[in-house]
Amino acid sequence: MASLEELAGAPGAELVAAGLRDLEAGRETVAGLLVSMARTRLGHAGIEVPRGASERPSHRLYDLLAEDEPRTAHGRFNALVGRLSSFARAAEHARAR
Repeated sequence: MASLEELAGAPGAELVAAGLRDLEAGRETVAGLLVSMARTRLGHAGIEVPRGASERPSHRLYDLLAEDEPRTAHGRFNALVGRLSSFARAAEHARAR
């Protein structure tokens, strides 16, 4: 199992680290909601993700992005999910070694 520090160079690592800090602190942020979306997948890769307040983090994340800039929310949402998926793949690969 790889630690978050060992995955620091992986795409999206900074988002995951920030999201984990935000969830620990009870803050609702873009990074925290993003990490909450992948709680199960990251958990299987050995990264413990605290429970967030939102029961539907993907919907809340989109809403938060749309509050900031409605016209670009969809593209930003997809870009964030792509970075998270890249990180999750790296974590899964590291765990399999």
